[in-house]
Amino acid sequence: MIRLIAGLGNPGPDYEQTRHNAGFWWVDEASRLLGTNLQMERSHFGKVARANVRGQSVWLVEPQTFMNRSGQAVASVARFYKIAPEEVLVVHDELDLPPGEAKLKKGGGHAGHNGLRDIHAQLGSPDYWRLRIGIGHPGNRNEVANWVLKKPSPDDRIAILQAMDRGLKALPQLIEGDMDKATALIHTSKPPRPKPPRLPKGDAQPAAGGETSGPADASD
Repeated sequence: MIRLIAGLGNPGPDYEQTRHNAGFWWVDEASRLLGTNLQMERSHFGKVARANVRGQSVWLVEPQTFMNRSGQAVASVARFYKIAPEEVLVVHDELDLPPGEAKLKKGGGHAGHNGLRDIHAQLGSPDYWRLRIGIGHPGNRNEVANWVLKKPSPDDRIAILQAMDRGLKALPQLIEGDMDKATALIHTSKPPRPKPPRLPKGDAQPAAGGETSGPADASD
């Protein structure tokens, strides 16, 4: 099961509503759903909460060391409570997904995300779970730093919150480690391409030259 859920972001009111804080938004709501409150614990370099789920302790963490040192808090709590990397879920903003999409994955690279980069280094392993909340890409890599530190547009914010809501609905499955069911709840799928309508038997079919072979339309 998942025993540690870490949401990534930057501390302070200046960053509260920015795209980079999507992980904080998610964990704030998860703590409310689990009936617990995040409190600053300086020994763990962040806000920490404990929830009891079916007799098991689940820890929620929001690092308060700024994004590029996120691993300090995550590793501190993991070491103290003897939590293995595969029992950790990190919730973070994802440039490579558009607003409205979210993806669950285990392991892999950090793709340049400074928070994940530090968690890799501090945990000593990439084998933790990630819930990737799409925030979209500015289209120019030179604009990424400004993009993540700005507020999303109203439409993008609505889409981001909708994706987050799917993840929150999968919270019980995530904690229980039922990742197949969690994935089914979280992931979006493209709608199937519409098929051309079939004409009922006996209906006129177009003839060569675009004329119909049946009787003329009698309507006005």
